Amino acid sequence: MKRTWVTSLGGPLILIPESACDLWAGAPMNFPDEEGDYGRACAVDDYIGLIDVGTAQALVLGDVPARTTFLPQHGLLLREVASDDEDKAIEAVPGLLSTVNWESWLNWRITEPLILFDSVYDYPHVLRSRQEQLRLDLPPGDYTAEAAYMEIPMAYLILIRFSPTTRLSLA
Repeated sequence: MKRTWVTSLGGPLILIPESACDLWAGAPMNFPDEEGDYGRACAVDDYIGLIDVGTAQALVLGDVPARTTFLPQHGLLLREVASDDEDKAIEAVPGLLSTVNWESWLNWRITEPLILFDSVYDYPHVLRSRQEQLRLDLPPGDYTAEAAYMEIPMAYLILIRFSPTTRLSLA
């Protein structure tokens, strides 16, 4: 199966609600004198973090500039920090899920499809120059996003899982 991977020029990737993508301005021409949106994304000091984009919230994939793909059957982003064989890394994921020590987590309301791309670019540039991007279609709702770093033979990975948040009703 052909899989879409998104890479970066060295900074974080960002996952933005589709309707807010046009609001993302990336790095200004005079970066780092002015930080712009890219500077806000770079300020996330964890595997994941939320920042505002207009009235929406976007998920920044921080820490390292790892190439990233979505594994819909597991509801997670696979970030390949280093790997000798991407297929073996992907095949290892089901066996890893029961042993993962989730290190970072946050709550995020998802109301529409999400677009993953390199945060250095403004979104119109991503479209014009056909930069790598990936669309995630998660059902609308409240999610817990949690991240973990894993080392397995021949691969260093970061997993970011999206789990629907269940609300207890008080009757």
